[in-house]
Amino acid sequence: MTPPKLPKAFVKLYKQVKAKRPRTVIDHILKHGFITTQELKDKYGYNHPLRAVRDVKENGIPIEMFRVEGTDGRKIAAYRFGDPAKARFGKLAGRTAFTKKLKQMLVTQHGARCAIYLEPFDERALQIDHRIPFEVAGDAASEPLNPKDFTLLCASANRAKSWSCEHCVNWLEKKDASICRSCYWAYPEHYTHIAMRPVRRLDIMWTGAEVGDYDRLKKRTTALQKEMPAFVKEIIAKSLGNEQA
Repeated sequence: MTPPKLPKAFVKLYKQVKAKRPRTVIDHILKHGFITTQELKDKYGYNHPLRAVRDVKENGIPIEMFRVEGTDGRKIAAYRFGDPAKARFGKLAGRTAFTKKLKQMLVTQHGARCAIYLEPFDERALQIDHRIPFEVAGDAASEPLNPKDFTLLCASANRAKSWSCEHCVNWLEKKDASICRSCYWAYPEHYTHIAMRPVRRLDIMWTGAEVGDYDRLKKRTTALQKEMPAFVKEIIAKSLGNEQA
């Protein structure tokens, strides 16, 4: 399979991509016509293939998914260039690089803490993230970046958000920023859905002396032969029930 003939604007765009991860994906597709999740993992060592594909999309290059047969006979995801006519050369002509100034502004406004776990982290361990995914809204190229459009996440929360968003219908099809604005991953302090599902979520991290509480909780759930999330919900329900009484 060979890649389609690409328009000059498209070629110029992908030649501007210098970062190793998206460049790897692009070069492989140019040579072979597509790249599979198995190749991203086994050949290139990317344990989060969707992140590598997302990097390409964030440079304004359309990518589409299809299915092929893996080495074990199962169907796996594969990616190839999408319709060049759908490339968003203006809105998504490359992700704007985040600056130290932007990160410092976010730290000043919100503190050096993860917006999902609400726990303090070393500033170096926090990552700047678009509240509304870049794939949906892009960056306003003609305007300075507004700190209100970004948040700080630890690596774990950022990975969880990426996975959830990349499987959301709004990410894949609708591209409606207003849907994102009411999502947990954009504004966890006030939301109505998580990736378009009418559910609620609480992410808890135990740190420092609190780790002992976690260990005792885990020991108790094991003794009761219960799953920890279900047991925590049970404790909360009983506590709220006592308050109502």
